[in-house]
Amino acid sequence: QVQLVESGGGSAQAGGSLRLSCAASGLPDSGYCLGWFRLPPGKEREGVAYINSIDGRKYSKGRFTISLDNSKNTLYLQMDNLNPEDTAMYYCAAALGYGWSSCRSGREYPYRYWGQGTQVTVSS
Repeated sequence: QVQLVESGGGSAQAGGSLRLSCAASGLPDSGYCLGWFRLPPGKEREGVAYINSIDGRKYSKGRFTISLDNSKNTLYLQMDNLNPEDTAMYYCAAALGYGWSSCRSGREYPYRYWGQGTQVTVSS
């Protein structure tokens, strides 16, 4: 069973940085994508970064950087120059058996497995 556990959220000042972590277990050796999504208050959940385990291709929006440490089975999201609009619950998610075009589409349907989320609050 795939399990994802996020950590690293908290409060930050505008202009600051945070690094989120997602400890993954139960993933196959290959053939999956991992992504970061966020749910801002009063808005819909949106994807912000994705990475493909097969070839390492990745995509991150703007000031965010996604990375994967396979030795630790941990996914990261480095967030720099934070602003109050980045305030949201951040989730990591795993998609198994989908191609890169689906994984980075921004749509949730490829992602079957989700963590519980970690809250990020940015003040001005």
